[in-house]
Amino acid sequence: MQQELDNIIMSICEKDSRYNEDAYEFVLESLAYTQKKFKRPKHVSGKELLDGIKELMMEQYGPMTLPVLKHWGIKSTEDFGHIVFNLLENKVLSKTEEDNLEDFKNVYDFDVVFDKGYRHKLNRKISRLR
Repeated sequence: MQQELDNIIMSICEKDSRYNEDAYEFVLESLAYTQKKFKRPKHVSGKELLDGIKELMMEQYGPMTLPVLKHWGIKSTEDFGHIVFNLLENKVLSKTEEDNLEDFKNVYDFDVVFDKGYRHKLNRKISRLR
């Protein structure tokens, strides 16, 4: 199963080279994380997925989130939408009639969330330690 998924992701990346293969794997990992968080074994909305992506990015990459996103070719939340829809087109994921790419457009600003947001969160932790 994993080999088949790896082949599909490689094929997607050959057709659409905007995003690194790791970005696709991270989106799938974020989907599982988000489904668990919202206690939904199946569908989550685009906004819910983006919230899960945001939390998991901060958890796994912390202050390195922005460079990681840049390395993956991701500049905005809409890029995550393109990744999701590439996975949908290749039948890795399924969608409902209500799902569309617009759900991923301008949901949050990476600099605000991952740079300023991380520093704010870190300052709060430091303040509690004092």
